[in-house]
Amino acid sequence: MTQDTPRTIWTLTGKDAVSFLQGLVTNDLRPLEQGPGIVWAALLTPQGKYLADFFVVRHEGGDLLLDIATPLAADTLRRLTMYRLRADVQIAPSDLRLSRGLGTPPDRAFPDPRHPALGWRRYATDMLVTPDVDWDAIRVGNLIPESGIELIPDDSYILEAGFERLHGVDFRKGCYVGQEVTARMKHKTELRKGLVRVMMEGWAPVGSEITRQDDGKPVGTLFTQSEGFGIAYLRRDRADGILKAGQARLWLE
Repeated sequence: MTQDTPRTIWTLTGKDAVSFLQGLVTNDLRPLEQGPGIVWAALLTPQGKYLADFFVVRHEGGDLLLDIATPLAADTLRRLTMYRLRADVQIAPSDLRLSRGLGTPPDRAFPDPRHPALGWRRYATDMLVTPDVDWDAIRVGNLIPESGIELIPDDSYILEAGFERLHGVDFRKGCYVGQEVTARMKHKTELRKGLVRVMMEGWAPVGSEITRQDDGKPVGTLFTQSEGFGIAYLRRDRADGILKAGQARLWLE
């Protein structure tokens, strides 16, 4: 089981905070102008490749928050600063801290917008003590990618990673960086590559190449694993029969 990825939280202030992000990210942030809420979105390259994903949050009467995986934070801040130009938006570290858990959301918490199985996310100056949760098992069980594991900057495409199913992209919101490529992929007859859940015997390091057992041809990459299942990026039309990753054997469900 991997450790939960550390998070960085920023506060965005200024009259253009929502409109600034709205023109950059994959999801519609306009509901946050009307009241509290949480939205999961991604920032893409102009070529439509994933750079970072994050949660944009607003409490009742509060400033806009951006909750991002710490390993992606510095590069994302540089990119946002580059795009800012004359927009009235300021980005600063927040003193709020993230707590996560399952069950009924406590005060100042929001249900995770990606999937009900992911529970809630709470932003406050204190951290709640919550029972240990095997987030990897939940992610594998529900095919939910994670920054820096299944979601690889300058490489992944969000539709292949399941962003539409996980409420991370809005095709009616208008333009954003990488929107043309994402829209073209949406209207393809079928995506030939993407994340899938596989059944497994054995274990292999994250990032192991997946090959066909019969002829050794590569068909994809293995990522997070838990309880006899794994998340794999596969070329679906070639991933038939028994597959191998290191010493592990894999099958499509």
